[in-house]
Amino acid sequence: MQEHPRVTTAEGIVEGRHRGGTATFRGIPYAQPPVGALRFAAPAPVPRWDGVRPAIDFGPPPPQSGPGPKAESSDDADWLTVTVCTPDPGRSGLPVLVWISCGGYMAGTAADPMFDPTSLATEGLVVVIVQCRMGAEGFALLDGAPSNRGLLDQIAALEWIRRNIAAFGGDPEAVTIAGTSGGAGSVAALLTIPGARPLFRRAITHSVPGLHITPALATEVTAALAERLGVAPTAAGFADVPPQRLAEEVTALCADSPAHRERWGRLARLGIVVCPVIDGDLVPQTPWEALADGDAAGIDLLVGHMRDEFRLFSVMMGVRGTFTEADAASALEVFAPGDPTAYRAAYPDATVEDMVEIVFSDATFRMPSVLLAEANAAAGGTSFLFEMCWESEVFGACHSIDVPLAFGTLDSPTGVLLLGEPAPDGARAVSDELLHAWARFCATGDPGWPRYDADRRSTRLLGAPSRTAPYPEERSRRIWQGRPPAPFAPA
Repeated sequence: MQEHPRVTTAEGIVEGRHRGGTATFRGIPYAQPPVGALRFAAPAPVPRWDGVRPAIDFGPPPPQSGPGPKAESSDDADWLTVTVCTPDPGRSGLPVLVWISCGGYMAGTAADPMFDPTSLATEGLVVVIVQCRMGAEGFALLDGAPSNRGLLDQIAALEWIRRNIAAFGGDPEAVTIAGTSGGAGSVAALLTIPGARPLFRRAITHSVPGLHITPALATEVTAALAERLGVAPTAAGFADVPPQRLAEEVTALCADSPAHRERWGRLARLGIVVCPVIDGDLVPQTPWEALADGDAAGIDLLVGHMRDEFRLFSVMMGVRGTFTEADAASALEVFAPGDPTAYRAAYPDATVEDMVEIVFSDATFRMPSVLLAEANAAAGGTSFLFEMCWESEVFGACHSIDVPLAFGTLDSPTGVLLLGEPAPDGARAVSDELLHAWARFCATGDPGWPRYDADRRSTRLLGAPSRTAPYPEERSRRIWQGRPPAPFAPA
């Protein structure tokens, strides 16, 4: 075995390291650093380099925004990188899994131990972890800059993979793109972008968010951010703001968003201020609309959501157990589609706590996920659906609990937080099933359970034990039927 694995890419030679029976190459640039004249521009190609480029360390994390712990900032702006983990670069034709690290459209890094690709690579996959611009760098609507720069970065990464993945043992015709939360929303958007579709064959989405914003509201958010910074709401005005300062102001604006409830409506209630813009160009419609209108064809799609999506947020914010009838009424008024009394009729025995959790879980992730599975099937694709039912003592089957289970990283910091230490045997069994389902889906397009269709609505309920049954959140599905998430707009 070669002491240190080397691969010749279209841009030059990279040298990685052997880790856990795999060859891993970290921090490979797929585009130039977005600084100087390239700040807020579309991603620019990487020039060829001479000699051997070390691919030992992760690329620096993109600027991180939003609540909760985040990766440490860096003065190095070479954010647009990929990490590639392969069973053997000397192989050929291996299926490829591309993970888009983009939580909430505001935070994520390839260096997160939760995304350690080793276990998936030992299942015979070439795994690529993609970093992209997020927050204001990637999604703020700025005069003088292309919109949805984070999505443009992801497309540039997929183009890099198309050119180079065969050199790592992967099959460029067998690429599956995957993500959770904002990463899943990114995947859903890529499904509908003509320039992206030839670059992948299958898709995996966990906890698809219903987060899109109209240009009118995105313009208001940019103006509010610019006012905080004391600059013009343009690419030129923002160009002199250091990236970390900009990321911190996005975090502050998220925290202050309730002050904008009268104008920003649902957006302010979620504490999110940047997300993909329905720009009439790259993203002319939401994914649900594009699939329903025949503007995007169906695909092999594996979709999952958590049974208790909202539990993570209510526990971490310290508000679980404190909800009042006024909180339930407010949640129904803001997030229920159509007549809010439909939820009361569908869940007559729900407590106040139950109602808040059901409505928020539905509106944020559960219904956008199942509606995407249905729209994909209606557009001629094949959809497979699961609900995570395995629950931890504190967090239940909450948002993000699936990620360490799918990657087999139960001992990562997030895995320990959500699953406990050591992880119970039931969690390990679910992890084995989900990890193998991913590997099988990437290789064959079949995760190992029946497809979801309008007649049977077959859903894999991942638990201890797992079983296949009709979709378990049918009462909510009926409420949301024909009402996919609409973009956020000014009130």
